[in-house]
Amino acid sequence: MGADMTAQPSTPVPRPASPEPTAPDPVSSTVSSSASSSAPSAAPAGEAAATGRAATGGAATGPVSTSPVTAVVAPDGHDGAPAPRWARFGSPPRRPLLLGLGASLLMLVGGFGAGGVLVRDPWLTNSPIGFWRYGHGSELATALVYIGVALLAWAWVQLGREVIAGRVGGRAVLTTAAVWLVPMLVTPPLFTRDVFSYLAQGALPLHGFDPYAVGPEVMPGVFTDNVHYFWQDTPAPYGPLFILLAKGTAAAVGGNVIAGVILMRLVLCIGLVLLVWALPELTRRMGGRIPVALWVAVANPVMIVHMVGGGHNDLLVMGLLAVGALYALRGRPVIAIVLVTAAMAVKASAAVALPFVVLVWAAQMPGPSRTVRILKATAAGVGVFAVTFALITVAAQVNLGWLPALSAPSMIVNWLSLPTGAGELVHWVLNLVFNLPKQPFINIARIVGGLLLLWIGVKQWLAARDGGPDALRRAGIVLLAVAVLSPATLPWYLSWGIALLAMTAWTPKALSWLVFVSLWLVIVYYPNGEAALYNWGYLAGCALVCGLAAWSLLHPDPLRLRRRKDPAAGGTSTTSADDALTAAGAGQRQG
Repeated sequence: MGADMTAQPSTPVPRPASPEPTAPDPVSSTVSSSASSSAPSAAPAGEAAATGRAATGGAATGPVSTSPVTAVVAPDGHDGAPAPRWARFGSPPRRPLLLGLGASLLMLVGGFGAGGVLVRDPWLTNSPIGFWRYGHGSELATALVYIGVALLAWAWVQLGREVIAGRVGGRAVLTTAAVWLVPMLVTPPLFTRDVFSYLAQGALPLHGFDPYAVGPEVMPGVFTDNVHYFWQDTPAPYGPLFILLAKGTAAAVGGNVIAGVILMRLVLCIGLVLLVWALPELTRRMGGRIPVALWVAVANPVMIVHMVGGGHNDLLVMGLLAVGALYALRGRPVIAIVLVTAAMAVKASAAVALPFVVLVWAAQMPGPSRTVRILKATAAGVGVFAVTFALITVAAQVNLGWLPALSAPSMIVNWLSLPTGAGELVHWVLNLVFNLPKQPFINIARIVGGLLLLWIGVKQWLAARDGGPDALRRAGIVLLAVAVLSPATLPWYLSWGIALLAMTAWTPKALSWLVFVSLWLVIVYYPNGEAALYNWGYLAGCALVCGLAAWSLLHPDPLRLRRRKDPAAGGTSTTSADDALTAAGAGQRQG
């Protein structure tokens, strides 16, 4: 629906082993009495836990289960007695915390030479370290960024094992994610140049231009100089609330583009704060588990690298959707519709959630029949939406010109959009025999994709007519469908659905797939913001690495590189982590 400013390709520019009993984490999900009572009965508990730790460095995980991940215990400590200094932060496991911090610092340093760097950097240009932006210096910086991404992925997988095993609680996951995020607040934009477009679009009305009628090129200056050439003449495809925030940011920093990048990122992080605030209660209401939800939505490399490191306004959409969903389930539907309308006033895609919020409202209304309640809630919801959107538009001092600008996504052609990819594939096959233009195939495939999206949306809405948490889960499904079936898809678009689906129940196998998709989305663009989607050799190598990471979430040491001492024979044992964990899981089942 809404388009981002990242350019298209161009040549220039389980059963877990029984954990050690510890005090519950107040921010973690509540441990049920049945789970607590069953933990001691796992046989042999001490042996299984020890074996798992020996094989995985504290990340014991049982065989893959198809049932949702459930907490056995939410500990306050880790690997032994609780550490008092860490208790207030949930005693996060130190290895993934420090590994992820090191990864973020490497990306921070590398970003100054390989990220979305300034055309003219007032600090680095003509300085003794200016070489970092060019030639071999830039290549070294790029290497640092990729090493940082790899280490962050490794840290995230390690943390995920702890989450699945129930050895860490929500506070520990949140603390770890916060440590990883801090360096991203001051890094140059990573894997994108969108934030420069945001600043330029905010500056346009300050100079008397309509951001919905003209592109940044009409306003020469430092902001425009750093906008990607592909978007220089494109009007803003964002809603009035975002234009209001961008205008305030541009006014606050004047012509200081570095301050503008940092301030814009901080403004967008309001969405992250809202997401974290809503997540615990929303997770309990939607049947998920708080540490898992935090690991999926907040500690995810997509959040660290793209949403915060890149600085995308989809972060605001995530936060507003999550808080709106929470208020809907609390029985405060007017506030819920106001918040979801505000999300739509950032990106039009969020409007997909409004009909599902109406269903939640209808289920809470008195009335003789479901149909009557839905009609009443729809009428009231339309009224709340109209008033809210009108007030935001007036406050931003803009008009509805952004609606025609929503056609901007059609300018982006990449196969992350499934219809676009299907059209390209069909054209490629036929073009082996016939010399045919590509665009008609893409246009037809996008029409088919739109019809498929409409069918999915209607089907999910009809299935959600009873309201409640299920309606919001189905809203998340439709938001994901919008992300991948729209004419254009960018990696951060999938965050719309995750804003609601992260709080639902996840199976270990689903989490493993999440690892693959998330890491894939991080690396399909180069650090400088150019697309890597047609570099097939690069993508093949990255896919193998992403697959290995996904497999290792549930199967530590997938390459069987680690060998442990056999205390009886004094030699090495070829028993892999997989075998040890499988044996531990079998022991638990027999016990």
